[in-house]
Amino acid sequence: MLDFITMIFCCQLAGEVLVASFSLPVPGPVAGMVILLAGLLAKGSVPSELSAVCDTLLGNLSLLFIPAGVGVMLHAKLLAREWLPITIALVASTLITVAVTGLVMQRLLAVLAKQEKQ
Repeated sequence: MLDFITMIFCCQLAGEVLVASFSLPVPGPVAGMVILLAGLLAKGSVPSELSAVCDTLLGNLSLLFIPAGVGVMLHAKLLAREWLPITIALVASTLITVAVTGLVMQRLLAVLAKQEKQ
């Protein structure tokens, strides 16, 4: 189990190094997840021990939101001052996400329906 959590952290570190080296506009952990995904795709399956580690991490995911909550409390005055643009951005991005998701789903369903007819 320790081997697999070490592998996850090494992928995250590799992602951080990759992002810093090439000035990529994505967070290092996201690049690390892509590296881990590529490795799993190459292997063809997810080892049961890795699955157990991931289940444990997901089970404690709420703990990872504590720093974000502290950040919100730290910047409460800024949020109070800039509430309107923040609210507009949140509502607009949510609506755009829902619309894009709906359009992608429609296209995928159309492609699947076309494949089933063949």
